[in-house]
Formats: sequence, structure tokens, C-alpha cells
Amino acid sequence: MKFRILGVVVAAATGLTLTSSGGAVAGGNEALTRDLDTILADSGLQGADVGVTVRDANTGEIVYTRSGGRRSQVGSNLKVLTTTAALDLLGPDYRWKTDLQSSGARSGSTLNGDLVLRGTGDPTMSAPRYNDLAIALKNSGVTQVSGALVLDDTAFDSQPYGPGWAWDDEPFSYNAETSALTLSPDAKISAGTVIVNVQPGASAGAPVQVSVEPANDHVQIVNTATTGDGGISVERDHGTNVIRVSGSTSVATAALSTVKDPTGLVGSVFRKALAANGIQVQGGVRRGKAPQGAAVLASDQSMTLGQLMNPLLKNSNNMLAEVLVKSAGGSFGNGVNQLSRKWAGLGVDPNWVEIFDGSGMSRMDEISPDDLSSILVKAKTKPWFGTWQSSLPVAGRDGTLVNRMKGTKAEGNVVAKTGSMSGVSALTGYVTTQAGRQLVFSVVQNNLVLWFSPKTIEDKIAVRLANDGGASVAATQKTQTVPQQRKAPAEKPTKVPAKERFDVECSWVDAC
Repeated sequence: MKFRILGVVVAAATGLTLTSSGGAVAGGNEALTRDLDTILADSGLQGADVGVTVRDANTGEIVYTRSGGRRSQVGSNLKVLTTTAALDLLGPDYRWKTDLQSSGARSGSTLNGDLVLRGTGDPTMSAPRYNDLAIALKNSGVTQVSGALVLDDTAFDSQPYGPGWAWDDEPFSYNAETSALTLSPDAKISAGTVIVNVQPGASAGAPVQVSVEPANDHVQIVNTATTGDGGISVERDHGTNVIRVSGSTSVATAALSTVKDPTGLVGSVFRKALAANGIQVQGGVRRGKAPQGAAVLASDQSMTLGQLMNPLLKNSNNMLAEVLVKSAGGSFGNGVNQLSRKWAGLGVDPNWVEIFDGSGMSRMDEISPDDLSSILVKAKTKPWFGTWQSSLPVAGRDGTLVNRMKGTKAEGNVVAKTGSMSGVSALTGYVTTQAGRQLVFSVVQNNLVLWFSPKTIEDKIAVRLANDGGASVAATQKTQTVPQQRKAPAEKPTKVPAKERFDVECSWVDAC
């Protein structure tokens, strides 16, 4: 109620005029209202719930609104709230540490006691950096550990997934587990995953060869794939570390797979690194907490939170967003509560949103276009704004917008966060009109049918805002979508051509 009441007050103060179709316009800008109403009249939106808010980026004045106060699922647009609140709470210079610790005494080259690998959630850790920790320990003179290798992931709780996540997304890289000890096998920082490499055999029908990066004994590969042209499927069995490779391929291919228990994966990779550097651990591997006052033998430090914004927002990286939540409070629930302390300063009343994770993957998350657009206005007043805004995708240039709005006034102009889930699509960002006025906008679409491409609606709105108006703009936007013969529901990324999918972020299926 508070935001709806506030919206009415703002409307009265700024002279908003409601149109018969439910839109609103400030200052009598009827051409804009007419054009946006025309775009939103697309027959493909029949039965859908659509909310749109456009504001002046500097004053917050509402320029256009349609159901802007209605809470909805917003997919990855939730990262707008998560990242700005985390920058306010943790600070752009925040870093994650991974330490080798021990309370044991040295006797020559032997460490008498346990060797503890303690993580604080660094999602950028990799096999080479774990190897560097082993090298640092070797260079200190240690070649033998009398105790165990202890894996300490207690900085985060043991809940691997956000509340309300879909179980059938479990195998896919955008749905990995969150752990205080994890690793990423690639440059995109796909924390909690491994790369499955497939090499075709010498002739048609021959078995393919499968390898995993980084090498580990945590996952089990079941390979039934052959050499051919049918396409490869890589999928992990629910609740296990059995990764099944099936189908056929005649070219080398690679795919990401999530793992069950990233801490266990790290333990396997680090144990191999210790052995490769001539360090023997006599007591095996176990889980535990570093003793209080344990000495730090070697340490690794991540990039800063500010530097992490670019891969997080450009690629809509879910796992990086969830690390922010758990870094704020140790668990999903407490992390959201800690971040919510900063929401009011971003124009969001914690009483009138429902947030359960950091990435927007939860089907229980609900926030309005009014809230999202307000965050963009408030962010401009923050000391970290330049870093944050430059990390948003740029229309027609990079990130999840690299292939959208090319050849229009929006290209290189619109910087915005995308959001995609089955039945949900959203776009929230900044745009400068031809007259030089900077606007913020948020478009949220829910209850969409699968045959319809909602990105066209978002792009038309953004392109219209990038222009100063005119009948010619509106005239090009009046074509309505005609439904085709119903298609079967989309399968998962390993089974559906990436460019046909509108229900996931393009970066998640390498389709950008």
C-alpha cells in the first residue's frame, strides 16, 4: 500500500495524466504515452501482466507508468537490487580470502597437526590458484602434514540453493550450489561447475573420449556418446555427482556441468595440488572448522567487489549474486535481511517487496517496476555509481544486450539489466533521449506464453525512449504479433538450440 499511495502523491504533484488504457504521462507528453500504449497493445501480451515505469533519471519524476506499482517476478532484474545493496553494505573494495591455516607446530619439514583450507566464498577461485597455495606451502618448507586436510566452509551455511529454485535446473551452470569453498573452471567465473570436454573418435560410431577440467575424483562420468552428428547432451543426475554424456558428435565440444557439493570438489582438486607439489597429508581429508587463533600459512585474495560487478552484471551471473547474499549474512535468509538495511536508501521499502535470494532465480521473489526504477535514480547519488553503471550491459555492444537494438538510437545508448525466466522477462536501465534528457525505465512482463518473444516489447520501448517522439516512431511499432501453431514447452539448454530460447539469459547458454 505504501508504494501505491506514494505513487498517487507523486502523480498529483507532477501533473500526471492517466490515459484510458492505463498509461500515464507527465507534463502532457501525450505522444510518448500514445506510442508506449501502442507497443503494449501487442496481441502477444494477451493474458500477460505487464508493468512499466519511466522516470527522469535525475529528479525521479514519473514520465510514464502502467501498473508500475504491481509486484511481480523479475528474474535477473533482481540483481539490480542485490548489487547496489551489496555495494552499499560491503563496499566496492570488499575482497574474499582463502587461507591455509594450522595450529600445529613445525618440526623440520613436517607440520605436526591439521592443515586447514578455509574459504570465505570467493567465487573466482580456480584450480591454478589452489595450486599456488600449495606452492606457497611448499616454498615455506613444508613437505609433510601429520594430520588431516580439513575443509572449512563454515563461513556460509549448508543450504546450497535459494528458496523457491526449480529442482530441474539443478544440472545447469546457472543453477550451481553456493559454498564458502568453491572454484570456477572458466573465465566467466562459473562457480560450482566443471568443464566436460568431449573429443570424437576416429570413425563414425566410435566412442567419444571425455575428460573433466579441473581433474578430480569428485565427479563420475558415465559416457554412452558416440562419434556422429546427432548432438551431445551433458547432464548431471539429480542429487548426485554422476554426469551422463550421451548423444553423438563429430567435432570437439565442451559443456559446463554443476557439481554436488563444491566443497568436496575443492578438496579433491587441492589434495591433488598438494601431492603434485610433493606435500604428503597423512591424515586424509575431513570437514571442520579452523581452530581459533590458528596461524595463517598462506593466503589468496580475490578481486574487489567493484571489479566483480562487470562479470556479474554483463553476464547475469547467478552464482556471483548469491555469493553477495551469503557474504552479507552467512545464509540466504540472514543475508537478505542484512542487505535489506540498505534498501530504504535505494528507494525500496522492505515491507512491500518479497526477496528470497540474490539472483532472482526464486519464484517467490517479487518487486515492482516502480522499485527497480527508483533504485536507478538513487544509485546516481552513490560514490560507487560509475563502477556499477559501467558494468551494466550496453545495447548492441556487450553482455546480454550485445545482439539487441542494433542499428537504432538505443545502440550504445541504453545500458540496462536483462531478466529471463519461463513466463518472465524484464529490462531495467538508463537511456538518454535525442534531446539529451536522461531517463530510467523498468519493463516487467509476467505470465507470458512460450511462443511469444517478449524481448521485442522491451526493445521497442527502449528504442522509443531513445527517440524524442514523432509519428514515424509510433508507426513502426503497431504491428501486432499473431500466434503460430503451439510449440512444445522448451527443454533445457543441452537439448534446445540456444537461439530459440527466450526463457533464460543468453549468456547462460552461450547465445549472446
